[in-house]
Amino acid sequence: MLEWDLVLDGPPMTGWTAVVHPVVRRDDLDGAQFVLKVGWPHVESAQEHLALRAWDGHGAVRLVAADPSRGALLLERLDSSRDLQRVDIDEACAAVGSLYRDLHIPAPPTIRTLPAYLDPYLTKLRQRTDVPRRVVTRVTGLARDLLAEPGPRVLLHTDLHFENVLAADRDPWLAIDPKPLAGPAGYELHPLLRNRFDEMGTGSAMRWSVRRRLEVTCEAAGLDEEVGRLWCIVRCGIEILWAAVDGDDAELSKNLTLFKALED
Repeated sequence: MLEWDLVLDGPPMTGWTAVVHPVVRRDDLDGAQFVLKVGWPHVESAQEHLALRAWDGHGAVRLVAADPSRGALLLERLDSSRDLQRVDIDEACAAVGSLYRDLHIPAPPTIRTLPAYLDPYLTKLRQRTDVPRRVVTRVTGLARDLLAEPGPRVLLHTDLHFENVLAADRDPWLAIDPKPLAGPAGYELHPLLRNRFDEMGTGSAMRWSVRRRLEVTCEAAGLDEEVGRLWCIVRCGIEILWAAVDGDDAELSKNLTLFKALED
């Protein structure tokens, strides 16, 4: 904090992988407000600063300064009390889709690629005996086919769910907490199904809700809905793998249910 001439400006907020401190610059007459995000080592967020720097405030929180060796990011302060968690679901999905249009720029060459990220998980999935074989076969084959398709590789957020979008003064909504990868834009959509899950209901209601979320988001983003659905199946398969590895029966059941809804 001394290096960036910061003083605390409120109580900290604790997340899954970081602590966020509201701060201001010492003797700053402009009254600009920031947050100091200090994360612990986490492979999925190790390149967060690179993504934020590439976006330069377009669609995402603005990066002011970074010390990646210490896991420290100085960011503009957004309204942490206002996210998309309780916004009408169609409006929330449309807001996220609109953000994709700003975020999906050509990926910097230093950003980890989607195949490099997925390959170890697909290998582990093939080795599991406690995951239904139909899931393993479908997910691994689909991932192979989707990764082989030509098309632009853009800068992906990969975790743009309803709580990772905050209100701002300069834009209605901005993205936070990217776990960046370089890959096809259709890979993004799955977090919108994983979150606010219970609102989707069960059976035919869930199938309708899944398709509706994909439809609204893809229309706002200009994405191919069918390609997005197929990528959601792949990502759901990876979630099934994680649940099996963790021995989390509730998460396993939840993701198998979503997998079925995506396939029906």
